[in-house]
Parts: sequence; C-alpha cells; structure tokens
Amino acid sequence: MNTYKSNQQTLKSEFVVEGVGLHTGVRSVMTVKPASPGHGIKFQRVDLPDAPIVKADVDYVVDTSRGTTLELNGARVATVEHILAALTGMGIDNALIQLEAEEIPIMDGSSIVFVEAIEKVGIVEQDAKKIYFSIDTNIAFTDDDKNVEMVATPSTEYKITTMIDFNSTVLGTQHAYLKSLKSFKKEIAPRRTFCFLHEIEFLYNNNLIKGGDLDNAIVVVDRVLDKEELDKLAKMFNKQKIEVVQEGILNNLDLHFTNEPARHKLLDIVGDLTLVGYPIKANIIAYRPGHKTNIAFAKKIKEYIKKNKSMLDVPVYDPTVPSIYDINYISKLLPHRYPFLLVDKIIELSDNHIVGIKNVTFNEPCFTGHFPDNPVFPGVLQLEALAQTGGVLVLNNQGGPEKKFDTYFLKIDNARFKQKVMPGDTLVMKMELTQPIRRGICEMKGTAYVGNKIVCEADLMAQIVPRA
Repeated sequence: MNTYKSNQQTLKSEFVVEGVGLHTGVRSVMTVKPASPGHGIKFQRVDLPDAPIVKADVDYVVDTSRGTTLELNGARVATVEHILAALTGMGIDNALIQLEAEEIPIMDGSSIVFVEAIEKVGIVEQDAKKIYFSIDTNIAFTDDDKNVEMVATPSTEYKITTMIDFNSTVLGTQHAYLKSLKSFKKEIAPRRTFCFLHEIEFLYNNNLIKGGDLDNAIVVVDRVLDKEELDKLAKMFNKQKIEVVQEGILNNLDLHFTNEPARHKLLDIVGDLTLVGYPIKANIIAYRPGHKTNIAFAKKIKEYIKKNKSMLDVPVYDPTVPSIYDINYISKLLPHRYPFLLVDKIIELSDNHIVGIKNVTFNEPCFTGHFPDNPVFPGVLQLEALAQTGGVLVLNNQGGPEKKFDTYFLKIDNARFKQKVMPGDTLVMKMELTQPIRRGICEMKGTAYVGNKIVCEADLMAQIVPRA
C-alpha cells in the first residue's frame, strides 16, 4: 500500500439547493457548508430535535433500494450518492451538509447542479495534508446472484471503467470510462439517472419515486405501449400527455450521450465509494454495478484499509520526481562529510516535518567489519541518518547555511529496530517535530522505512548550537 499527499480542500462559502426528493416526493432545502480540516463529509438533519449528525460512512448504510440511504441514531439521510459524487469529483474533503428533510433533492437526476454550485462559491485549500489510499494489490468483489464483478487494481490515479448489460433491445451493452477526476465535471456529472418502464409500476406501488418526473429521470421503453398504458403513466407523472413513437426513451427525451446510462452508473460508483471514508487512488473496473454491490465493494475496500491503516503515513519515494534539496545543498547545511554524511536528498519538507533519502550501497565503509560475508547497515547509523535528516529541517528553519548552526544529540528514547537494512536498500527517513522548538531544544519522532515497512523508529532530542 502506498500513500500520496496534497492538501485538503473545502468550500470558500456555503451554498443552498432546494428541490424534491426522488422517492419521498418531499421538498427539501439542502445547505452545504465549509468544514475544518479532518472533518470529512457529514450530514446534519436540522429538522430533527438536537440536529443529529450522520457521517458519510459505509458502516451507516441501511438501504440500497434505488439509492443509498444512511442512518445513525434514528436520523436518516436518503439518496446521498449524487451530492457525494459531486463533492468527490470536485476534490472537496470537508463539508457539512444540512438538510431540512430526509432525502437529498434529486434536481435533474445528476450531479451537475451541485458541481456548478461548488464552482460558483469556490474551493479553498486548507493547511492540512490529504492522504490518498493507494492499493498495492487487487481487491475484488463478486455477486454471483446478480452477475456483478468489481475489482480495484493498483494505479496512481483514480480511474473507473464500468460496463452495463441489461439484455435489452433499447439499452444493450454499454461502457463508460473516467480516466481522472479532472474529467468528472464534463464527462460524468451531467449524466442523469434512469430506469426501465417495467420498473416504474413496481417502484410506484412500493411507495418509491413519489418525486419522480420525466425531467429528473430517463425512462427506457423496451416494448410498444398502447394508449391505455400511456394514459396511466401520464396520470402517474402528473402530465397531460406522454408519448413514445417507438421503443426508446419515454416522451422521446434526447440523451446527452448514447452511453449516458453507463456514465450515470459510473457517477453512482464515485458517490458510493466516497463512503469508504478515505480518498483513494485505484483503477476501478465494474461489471453490472448497482448500489447494493457498490456498498458491499466499499465495505471490502474499507476493511482492507483498516487492516493496513498503520501504513497510511508511509512516505512515497518516486525517484523520477525532482528532490527539494540535493546533496550539494545538504552538504552546505550539515557539517558532516565522508564517510559520515548519511542523507542523499530531501523529498518532502514543511515547517514541522521532513523526509530524506539514504541510498545504502555495498561501498559503505561500515560493511568492512559489519559484518564480513553478512553486510548489515548498523542501527546506530540508521539513527544517525534520521538525526541528520532532522538536522536539515531545524537548520533550514534557522536560516539555512548562512547562519552556521550545528545540532547535537541530547537524548534517544524508544529506539526500535524492526528489520535488517542491507546493501541495495533505500532508506526513506521521516522526522516530525513533536514539540515547538524552544531555547534551541528540538524534540522529534523519527521513522525509517524500506519500501512500506518500518525498519527503525525512535524519539530524538537535539540542541541547536552556533557553529564556532
């Protein structure tokens, strides 16, 4: 498992959307507000006593019949997938969604109204890291009864491919592809929900689609209708007249794309997988997906993340990405020289953390005696490399090479060595300030990795001293 980092985002200001719920038919006002870093996406039923909050989490899904419904402590929020897809598609990590009724307004049956509202108020970057979960193994889900297959494979982007097959003369096999969330607004967000004519009566009789309208759903007609059936549908949708010239789309509605239904299924996947609770980077391939299977797949992904959560903060080293500081700058900042300069480059840097790289080769002088015929990089040198990485952080904060400071060890606590480091390994060293620097004393937590495995960790304390 790998992680990729950027900063979290929220809205610049709130926006309000008003409309009816697709299934309840109840009019609702939805207010989407900015939220602080780490808040995530949460719903709040302001129409209920004490205004209870329901986190957007797959563990709270209670119903997937024609939409995704969450419930916690008696507070229910229905048809959440389209607003969640809009927030994820636009890169929003933190938001509070306040509702004055149970169901999210359906609008035109897509996410485009929400996306345009987000664009109108604007997006702001927050002072907190956004950690993407990127899988390093395949995660697969199958439902033999529904003939559904879903798989997530390793990828550096969030990509989705979906295929639908309804064995219909009108709506046959269709594919849709999202190569990046950057394409979400144009390619996926405006694609409307759909259903077949033969499903309408069942949904209506089961107290669903009370807010259904030919303006917010595509109805696929795969058989010829007589006048009596059309009149019955007109009454159901409160229309004076409904027509369909031949097998096709009810009221002869024009599709945005020939594969609009497949694109809407992809939109639903983006919304439902938001409930995993972590932004993910993976290549999702889905055959005949639906809300029920999307949620089952999301639970499987979340369970995998929970088992590997300790690896969420592992720094990612990509040798093709230019370093922040190379060895030339590091040698100006640190007083160490061969054979004791143990940091080759810096790949991450902020006010309170740093990530450095040490490439371990067989030419290290220590391997002459540590050990003959069994070269193991000494634990004390791993600690020294961590300390030097931390030294780059604090000395850079003190003004850089011109200021001429050095750092000296004061204390090492809780040092643990968990795996051997051998020639050919690349040490990825992460140092984090655990306390603000006071009176020249800095306390840091150090962790060294090879790949995604911890090899060494310790709590280090050092003193900053002017160079003589």
